[in-house]
Amino acid sequence: MSKVAPLHERIPVKNNLSRAIQLLNFLLLLCLLTYRFLHLGNNGPAWHLAFICESWFTFMFFLSMNTKWNPVEYRTYPQRLLQQFPELPLVDMFVTTADSTLEPPIITVNTVLSLLSVDYPAHKLACYVSDDGASAVTFYSLVQALEFSKLWVPFCKKYNVRVRAPSAYFSTEPHAPERNSSHFFDEWRETKEKYEALHRKIEMAADNLVNLLGNEDYAVFSKIEHGNQPSIIKVIWENTDDHLEAIPHLVYVAREKRPKWPHHYKAGAMNVLTRVSGAMTNAPFMLNVDCDMYVNDPQVILHAMCLLLGTQSERESGFVQTPQFFYGTLKDDPFGNQFVVGQKIIVHGLAGLQGPAYGGTGCVHRRKIIYGQTPEAGLMSDKLNEESLQRKVGNSKQFAASVARLLCGGNEETNHLRAISSNVEAAIEVASCSYEFNTCWGDEVGWVYGSATEDVLTGIKIHSMGWRSTYLTLDPPAFLGCAPPGGPAALVQMKRWTTGLLEIIFTKYGPVLAVLTKKLELRQSLAYFSFLLWAPRSVPEMCYSLLPAYCLLSNNAFLPRITEPAMVIPAGIFVVNQLNGLSEFISCRQSVRAWWNTQRMTRIISATSGLFGILSVFLKLLRLSETIFEVTPKTSSTEDSGTKAGSGWFKFDSSPIFVPGLGLLFIHMVAFSVGLWRLSPFYGWEGIGVGEMVCSAWLMLCFLPFLKGLFRKGSYGIPWSVIMKASVLALLFIKFCLN
Repeated sequence: MSKVAPLHERIPVKNNLSRAIQLLNFLLLLCLLTYRFLHLGNNGPAWHLAFICESWFTFMFFLSMNTKWNPVEYRTYPQRLLQQFPELPLVDMFVTTADSTLEPPIITVNTVLSLLSVDYPAHKLACYVSDDGASAVTFYSLVQALEFSKLWVPFCKKYNVRVRAPSAYFSTEPHAPERNSSHFFDEWRETKEKYEALHRKIEMAADNLVNLLGNEDYAVFSKIEHGNQPSIIKVIWENTDDHLEAIPHLVYVAREKRPKWPHHYKAGAMNVLTRVSGAMTNAPFMLNVDCDMYVNDPQVILHAMCLLLGTQSERESGFVQTPQFFYGTLKDDPFGNQFVVGQKIIVHGLAGLQGPAYGGTGCVHRRKIIYGQTPEAGLMSDKLNEESLQRKVGNSKQFAASVARLLCGGNEETNHLRAISSNVEAAIEVASCSYEFNTCWGDEVGWVYGSATEDVLTGIKIHSMGWRSTYLTLDPPAFLGCAPPGGPAALVQMKRWTTGLLEIIFTKYGPVLAVLTKKLELRQSLAYFSFLLWAPRSVPEMCYSLLPAYCLLSNNAFLPRITEPAMVIPAGIFVVNQLNGLSEFISCRQSVRAWWNTQRMTRIISATSGLFGILSVFLKLLRLSETIFEVTPKTSSTEDSGTKAGSGWFKFDSSPIFVPGLGLLFIHMVAFSVGLWRLSPFYGWEGIGVGEMVCSAWLMLCFLPFLKGLFRKGSYGIPWSVIMKASVLALLFIKFCLN
């Protein structure tokens, strides 16, 4: 009997050199702490504060080292999938958008078109688009996109087009193999012209909203107010064919929102999508992407199924996460928001533990896990009754029946070729704002509420149930999205992330409780802490950033003198740490400039977004404020081309988020000048201050975008209100140092 070929391989990555460098760095940190501790009694407050901060840095380095220690890669074999599974499972695909102004509908349309044309049986797919803003323009865009898809999907399948987002595909010339067809160029031109016409229609609709709302088909959108809207479920396309070029179901979903009912932002939208799709198609697997994250590899679902269906136990692959890479990126990542190295080094390390965290997009889930099923539960046919199930998932009998079928292992229909429009009434019921009241949604069932980073929190919950996750890395990348621009937009997104990650620690699924009371593994818990503590680390980092300036201004020292042998320890830590980071960037085929840009943005984010993230959580814990989910603006890949932003110029506004960073720059400019004076022959230099001056110069280099912003105008210049506030903070600190 021949052995069945595996659908995937789990391959440990050799990293002996990286481990040796990490151990050397960790040993040097321990030596520095020992040296600090032995000399605590002979030094002042600066020395003591340095000891506290360095203890924190050593702890954080240990967490990072734990995460990177056992990297793993997965290799998938989709060509074997149909041999072993001739009947592929159903998949529901989710796209989420929240604001048609910040997230232009043409971007959502491209994502939807890329999903409708993936290499997977169309009668096995259904695409649901959640529009949290209930925008008539978004709905109109999807209706028009459907008409274009009848040309686009056959074109992609006929010529095996790899990039199936029209905006990306038509931005380049056709590849050489496609020129072999005598009819190809005629079809290519026709399809491009149709796409350009589609683009124009969407733009005109946005400019003529009044005329659009006058149409009878869009009357339901005419009385919608922000945060006050009815449930709107519209089946845009109902697939009745099972041939290769068929188009999957396409359903528009706008959930009900009322001012007195919490809607829980994206987590709430995902839970509504789960219920609506459960009432209509009930696929056992769910793929979710953000509105800007288009499919870049049309076989991505087949690859994901290799990881989900090819394991000996379902426990080993509760969900499949793909990396988040971006299109239209700026050279050398000037704003440090592409995260290429982090996804290569850190997430592969997580894959060697209990699995990567859920990233919120580009992920395929098992529906039954979202419904709260544990690995040990198996088939639950003997444990379910209608009353208890409705208490858990809500009062809709039709939806509860679909949940029961899924959890009991009943044979759902093998394809989506059925009249889903007959289920619209049930879908509207489960999309109401009051449906979740007195149920387990947002806790035991569905995406978890309680954090601005609902994706990570939900992933921790899944790992805490005993499931593992897998990491799918393809070349080219499975999905591509647009990175946020620099300045305010990037820092606002970082603030939301740092706030949300810190909030998780105080929930019932926090890593400490999950290790003690649930099934989260210890090393996975430590790995989660390495980024959940992103915001708190900004406090010791800010204190440590102020130490060189304090010492230069007050004629103190927190580092050994340049003539002392002990100076080798902090100098060694600095050199080894920077060389290790640089080697990681080079190994990921990133430039030296990209490494430096990430270094400076790490410092900038710590002094801006991180501090405000802590403040947000602190105010929430005191019940003085609630965390606000701020949508990041999305732009097309070419929108910034040729502009100053496209050249890496930093944008500013009057937000207080820039005040601490600019204040830190002012402080170091004064302190460095004082240090230079003390190095002059007119001052009796005793070897004190050289290390502090090097630190001060390094920090000023990191905040060079802020220095340039002082001399620029418009959105690239720092407003006077921010300059004045930062100046006051700097003067107060300088006065404190001189007293």
